Amino acid sequence: MTYKAPLKDMLFGMQHLANLEQVAQLPAFEDAGLDTAQAVLEECAKLNEDVVAPLNWEGDKNPSSLKDGVVTTTPGFKQAFKQYAEGGWQGLQHPVDFGGQGLPKTIGAACGEILNSANLSFALCPLLTDGAIEALLTAGSDEQKAQYLPRMISGEWTGTMNLTEPQAGSDLSLVRTRAEPQPDGSYKLFGTKIFITYGEHDMADNIVHLVLARVQGAPEGVKGISLFLVPKFLVNADGSLGARNDVHCVSIEHKMGIKASPTAVLQFGDHGGAIGHLVGQENRGLEYMFIMMNSARYAVGVQGIAVAERAYQKAVQYARDRVQSRPVDGSLNTAAPIIHHPDVKRMLMTMRALTEGCRAMASVAAAAYDAAHHHPDAETRAQNQAFYEFMVPLVKGYSTEMSLEVTSLGVQVHGGMGFIEETGAAQYYRDAKILTIYEGTTAIQANDLVGRKTARDGGQGAQALARQIEATEAELRASGSTHALAMAQRLQAARQAFVDVVEFIAASAKARPNAAYAGSVNYLMLAGNLMAGWQMARALLVAERELAAGHDVAFMQAKVTTARFYGDHILTRVPGLREAIVHGEAGVNAMALEAF
Repeated sequence: MTYKAPLKDMLFGMQHLANLEQVAQLPAFEDAGLDTAQAVLEECAKLNEDVVAPLNWEGDKNPSSLKDGVVTTTPGFKQAFKQYAEGGWQGLQHPVDFGGQGLPKTIGAACGEILNSANLSFALCPLLTDGAIEALLTAGSDEQKAQYLPRMISGEWTGTMNLTEPQAGSDLSLVRTRAEPQPDGSYKLFGTKIFITYGEHDMADNIVHLVLARVQGAPEGVKGISLFLVPKFLVNADGSLGARNDVHCVSIEHKMGIKASPTAVLQFGDHGGAIGHLVGQENRGLEYMFIMMNSARYAVGVQGIAVAERAYQKAVQYARDRVQSRPVDGSLNTAAPIIHHPDVKRMLMTMRALTEGCRAMASVAAAAYDAAHHHPDAETRAQNQAFYEFMVPLVKGYSTEMSLEVTSLGVQVHGGMGFIEETGAAQYYRDAKILTIYEGTTAIQANDLVGRKTARDGGQGAQALARQIEATEAELRASGSTHALAMAQRLQAARQAFVDVVEFIAASAKARPNAAYAGSVNYLMLAGNLMAGWQMARALLVAERELAAGHDVAFMQAKVTTARFYGDHILTRVPGLREAIVHGEAGVNAMALEAF
């Protein structure tokens, strides 16, 4: 099965929902309008459809391997990464000053989806490098930026994020890796880090590890963690590579999915100490690492959309080809492809609507990020930053949970053949599961949504979003079409449920924390469903206008149908989630611990 990038849907979302032409008016993005987006996406699609996508199944069968401390990636990965780097794709949305192309996130995110649809395991290497680049741009010294960023942005070197230790998963206050100051201003690091994505591989000349560690005498807990830059090979003053640093891969994990991505256990300091350099100030490491985390959290949400798209395409192809049973309406008196059957259409429409809704939500969030960082007006920047920050846990949490539903449906469409590995449908299901876990589990995204994004301001930001959604409902009613009126009804019910929950969370988070947090993941799913549904409602309005003008009739008709399906079948889940959140605490917290 070949992958085809959904360029038309991506460009529709960018143009009509994310308002790319407004993004292109921001300083630094003057050349990043729709024509640029289309040209970039077409080139991106070409590389990923022809070179990267064919390696996906191969990576699942023939994953990365470790021998004598050396990791060899799947055959073909090294050559594909070389083409990726030489094409300038790693630098797509990084600053021109360091050799990047300086394109907006609105375009970069769509390219990220294409890469991840083509090959989730392969795409993890650039994803982690992007996060490391972001952290150095924010907190690195001028010298560190000059020495490392051009080579990371060019794809010559890759980057990693080293947080987790055997005893310190989501609770980073337990980090024990230690850093000892040296007379020359460097540090020596000692400790073990686990779950390090592309912590060792053969695709680049050097690997730049960003490592959380404690300097001797630092305060206990998260306040005493610093961030260090620890390269695999030391870098000489002239930029050439020097001696091998004392950081070594001692094993790689055997995983349920993303098998081609080497997940390393790294040992620092077994032979005298790994030489590292402080990034920013001592004891502010967690703050800097969160820059990487926020970059990565959004990107993982895009991974969810990407794997869902790939599963949808595969399921549609199978449903067109697989002949079984006569249609229930008697339209054919012989066995027909299963795509004729209403329940298969329901599954395919669910897959399509969820994927398109989340894609639209992610695209709108990316445009807000661009405005938050580049708009000349401070108040506009602040508003967009607040919107983007509210959306990050939804893009990450909802889109990845959505990908599990979609990839599971993909297996179901295939029936018994879906359970057979050779079909390929199961790989997407297995690969998708990690997305709800790494870079902060769904529960951690939900805790963020409850505590930082809702309770902290008494729900004011969330209520402001609800008022924007209410304005879209008015537009739908004014349109007057059958589909628009039905969508207005669904959107109103979902928005009202959201408002009720926001009020409940704002009132309960401090007074009854167990009650608020018992419903946290349901709240995330409710909010993500609503925000994606809101974008589908906006898409419906655009598509109806375009249809009236006779533009791209087949595409616009399909968009209206998909949006209507989202309203009737997916937005309708929201009121039930409201009931579980507002009235469901006793069922979660009442059981005596010993009774489990």
